[in-house]
Amino acid sequence: MGNVLGFLYGQCCKPATDSDSLRPHGVSATNAGVSALAHDLYHYEITSQVPEGLGKHVVSAKKAQGNWYKKLSVAWRESKPPPKTPEEASRLIILTLKRHHKADVEGLLAFYGLPLPHTLVELSSELPTSLPPGLKFELQTLPVDAKAVADGDTVTVYVSTMDPRESSAVPRDVHVAAVERSKARAERNYPKADALHQKIIDSGYRVLNIQNEEILSRKYRIRLRGIDAPESAMPYGKEAKEELTRIVQGKSLRVLVFDEDQYNRFVGDIYCNGKFVQELMLKKGLAWHYKAYDQRSELEKVVVFSPLTHVGERGSSKASWVVGFVEPGDALGMEKEPTRTKIAAVCCGSDHLTIFISVRMFVYLT
Repeated sequence: MGNVLGFLYGQCCKPATDSDSLRPHGVSATNAGVSALAHDLYHYEITSQVPEGLGKHVVSAKKAQGNWYKKLSVAWRESKPPPKTPEEASRLIILTLKRHHKADVEGLLAFYGLPLPHTLVELSSELPTSLPPGLKFELQTLPVDAKAVADGDTVTVYVSTMDPRESSAVPRDVHVAAVERSKARAERNYPKADALHQKIIDSGYRVLNIQNEEILSRKYRIRLRGIDAPESAMPYGKEAKEELTRIVQGKSLRVLVFDEDQYNRFVGDIYCNGKFVQELMLKKGLAWHYKAYDQRSELEKVVVFSPLTHVGERGSSKASWVVGFVEPGDALGMEKEPTRTKIAAVCCGSDHLTIFISVRMFVYLT
């Protein structure tokens, strides 16, 4: 573990300059958090000393503090992969020190600027320990680009053709184009290289530059199984897309593929750093459970947007107020043709009219 912690310290925990805003333990705001915790655990393994200033944030004595760092060092070593985000580091501390005083745990989190327990989204679903029924295949992706997120329930991923599942399936003309493109770039014949890359892209592949290494990879469009999120142009569509982007951007994902839809997207479950992405989207209130097609208990609770969120001028021809989600099954009997975009008004009140704009998305109040 010392190597891992030492690497993080060397990359992230450089000494603060006078212009930096210092945190209680002496690192700047730009390198506090996960990297500071890694540094202090690394330092503790060498010196058996806890960081200066910690005592101002916790109630227990230094002997107890040393016990925490000993436990955290073991937990960090055993975590696979080790924490990379403030949320993951916070969860590791909370889980490891769950039998200790609440004031000590929260004080330790505050010392590193990590999220407190009440601010964390509760997660119940971790990576499955056995292959789920109906699984067709599994993908281990390359890091995801932010531009690859289409909306809150669709993302494009790439898988290296060096992967055993992919290597034998690459078309010969794609292999040839990749080799010729590399030669053209070496000769600085960039127009030819660009034309060859476009041929590769048209075949469903792409050459990605990952840490200065060019990797031929296959493209997969993934539709998140069991949830639905608003389209980007709809109310809350921007927020849903931004949240999914925040979760997956720059991360390598594990994708469990179960089906293929009518738009040639692979329908699957996505795990990011061991966390179930669909559940994250639901609990953030930016998607709802597609119960008509998915009966999993972990996704059973439908999360709706806050009521009466203003999205336009009241009384205009467009919907003005978001009331909540409506599931496809709720529209049965009100619309004979589910494929139509709009359906008729279904309820009149004394001062409003409730209509369904989309058979699968939202209820609006105008």
